[in-house]
Amino acid sequence: MITWTQFERHQPALADAGRSQFYQFGIGLGFLATIRRDGGPRVHPVCPVISPAGLHLLIGAGPKQQDLRRDGRYALHSETCPPPRHDDGFAVIGRAREVTEAATAGVVRRQVLAERDGKVWPGFDDEPIFELGIERCLLMLTQADGPFPAGPTIWKAQGIAAPGSKARPDIVI
Repeated sequence: MITWTQFERHQPALADAGRSQFYQFGIGLGFLATIRRDGGPRVHPVCPVISPAGLHLLIGAGPKQQDLRRDGRYALHSETCPPPRHDDGFAVIGRAREVTEAATAGVVRRQVLAERDGKVWPGFDDEPIFELGIERCLLMLTQADGPFPAGPTIWKAQGIAAPGSKARPDIVI
């Protein structure tokens, strides 16, 4: 599993395509799937934040926060809504961890403030932040776009253990 920042270094075109999918309406938008205590899936709309610190979520008190604290496995999906590319999408899958470093939290909160012209919701400063580690991703396109063909592009973080690793991830098209 790697961070979004490592993903951007290893796969810059794919990371850019993913960022474009999440931010197509000006702020990050997606659907977060977590795992309930009974093992079933739970899906929530969320606003992912991509900043120099990586890919993060601010999560208020409730079921999705409890799910991520108990079992960090997640899937985050963005879907293009308006036709003709309404079947395009990008998804990342991995494990979330709660951020405890003040410097990282500061970068993420400043990014949120910048994206929203300083207008945030009550409790913003108190919401925990989760970093989304990436094990794999999927880019689905209805039409070829740049280096990516129509159809699925699947990427796995196999062999990337740390920055500077010589192992290369697999891309399956």
